[in-house]
Amino acid sequence: MNTSFGTRLIGMLLLSATTSLAAWDTGTALPDLTKFKLEGKVPAIAGKVVLVDFWASWCGPCKASFPALDSLQKDYGDKGFIILAVNQDKTGEAMKTFLAEHPVSITALRDPENKLVAAADVSSMPSSYLVDRSGKIRYLHRGFHGEKTLAQYRKELELLLSEKAGGS
Repeated sequence: MNTSFGTRLIGMLLLSATTSLAAWDTGTALPDLTKFKLEGKVPAIAGKVVLVDFWASWCGPCKASFPALDSLQKDYGDKGFIILAVNQDKTGEAMKTFLAEHPVSITALRDPENKLVAAADVSSMPSSYLVDRSGKIRYLHRGFHGEKTLAQYRKELELLLSEKAGGS
């Protein structure tokens, strides 16, 4: 095999493999969440900065992230920010029990058929997608790393909340 051709082929295969890993990526539009048969009321999000957070009651880092997410919602909610916490538990009862033990002011929804989870290609939890006012995904977060993640969320939120719809 020609070395140049082989190098290009490997590069193309790596590129296609990495681009297929994330169905949602920065710069792509957040799909219409009402089309995914989520349990719970999907609030109006047009013109808002949105954090879509995928979580489960059995996930330790998810549990650790909930107080941080709640503080973000309280600090930025009146500025046009909303968190949609999308639960992946197999039963609604597991989600309800978790929320009773960890009350928060964020909007919790459940994806009983994992259709939204599949569309986003969630590979680790928690996974979060920060969306700007125009509906484009701007930042991705995998996992929760305490104060480091919280500081990153705050930095990104300050930027997105200062922008008008359209990303400027």
